[in-house]
Amino acid sequence: MKKFYITTAIDYANGLPHLGHAYEKVLTDVIARSRRMMGEEVYFLTGMDEHGQKVQQSARREGIEPIEFTNRIAGHFHALCEDLNISNDDFIRTTEDRHRKVVQELLQKLYDAGEIYEAEYTGFYSTRAEQFVLEKDKVNGEWPEEFGEVQEIKERNYYFRQSRYQDWLIQFLKENPDFIYPRYRLKQVLEFLKEPLNDLCISRPVERLSWGIPLPFDPNFVTYVWFDALVNYISAVGYGTPQFEDVWPADYHVIGKDIMLPPHSVYWPIMLHACGIALPKHLLVHGWWTLSGAKMSKSTGKVVDPLEMVQRFGADSFRYFVIREMTVGQDSDFSEDLFLGRYNGELGNDLGNLLSRLLNMGGRYADATVPAASISEEPEITLRENWEKSWKSAREAYDNFLFHAALEDIFNFIKGINRYAEVRAPWKLAKSEDPADRKTLETTLALMAEGLRLAACALRPVMPEVSAKILDLVGADQIDIWDERMEWGSSLEGAKMGEKTILFPRP
Repeated sequence: MKKFYITTAIDYANGLPHLGHAYEKVLTDVIARSRRMMGEEVYFLTGMDEHGQKVQQSARREGIEPIEFTNRIAGHFHALCEDLNISNDDFIRTTEDRHRKVVQELLQKLYDAGEIYEAEYTGFYSTRAEQFVLEKDKVNGEWPEEFGEVQEIKERNYYFRQSRYQDWLIQFLKENPDFIYPRYRLKQVLEFLKEPLNDLCISRPVERLSWGIPLPFDPNFVTYVWFDALVNYISAVGYGTPQFEDVWPADYHVIGKDIMLPPHSVYWPIMLHACGIALPKHLLVHGWWTLSGAKMSKSTGKVVDPLEMVQRFGADSFRYFVIREMTVGQDSDFSEDLFLGRYNGELGNDLGNLLSRLLNMGGRYADATVPAASISEEPEITLRENWEKSWKSAREAYDNFLFHAALEDIFNFIKGINRYAEVRAPWKLAKSEDPADRKTLETTLALMAEGLRLAACALRPVMPEVSAKILDLVGADQIDIWDERMEWGSSLEGAKMGEKTILFPRP
């Protein structure tokens, strides 16, 4: 049975991780973890894009070899994955032999088929974008900021005949309207394809760029970084071996909107089609994080250090914020005030205080043991119905990448547990000597524990460490799959509760 295969874009080795990198990894991880919770076998890939002119220039400025430079940068991105508790199965680097071999194999295959030719080009080149640009790319007569310095050059290179596949790609996209999520991104690609598609320059001469994969049919050239980088999605999963079919095609490539056009929605499908390889099933395109309305960017200095946020507030708090705050596909603005509002409110007050109250009262009134639930009156029925409604909605939201909505549903239920506790007021019931009040007290503690168990299970893809800690503290088993254990009433009677714990310390 084919695995559910999901990838991030591979991060370019020309700077340290920022919020955009962290968000994409967390988003992809939440999808991977939720699919595992649904019972699917998942293969999750991330990695590094390490070749290209910008990397070569950065290494030269430091007086070191490019591989030394990329090894150091790769270490930071490995640390990002570890600190954010990313559950990737592999981390591909485009400097690895397994990747180089596949890139050269595909290039030779296309060259032998007459799909690659040599020609001379005179025109403009953007080092920052590592691509050739045209006069029509100017805005009000000026090159856009993302191109950086643009130079006029004249040189010979090799070209991939992608223009001959333009009609095929248009037809494919029209026949597969779900290829790109959200759907409105598809319209952008089709609009782009209304203009004639140029052939793709897939080489750089070694006298200008030596840091890359040599063309197998001409060692005087190295491979253009985009033809090199995109191949990671198949080189990492055994292209050319029997194991490849166990994983490919990818179910989702998770990418930012800035690399949808043209690399992932034009170059990549055409490259695969020309090589006779099945296309990925979907592209999932997310938006940008902004600071005061401006895109976060290493080149502009507008960045947020995700590792600093993790060190201050914990990985799960960071994961919760970025998933709760951003609707997949849209942009979202970051501010520390907004983060603290979520952290102190939903996490600290709603979830953290609820757990703390339960553990405190459980220790004082029930010998730190979950008691039996023996009554079922209107407050108990309302709480159960609230769970059933909330989980149905949250599960559908997980299925449809509406993770912000799933978290809203789950926290509405958590707020419902708090309301239930206020209605039953177990701290008052504990003062009564009436046996009926004692039963109500015990039922209240039992249902608070059951509610927290279910909420923790529902939160597991987003907050894996917090989820595991809550389950442990209420005496529940850890779970790896959503099944009948998500049903209300999985009795915790007799389970030992932990000591009072502060999940989200005040900053």
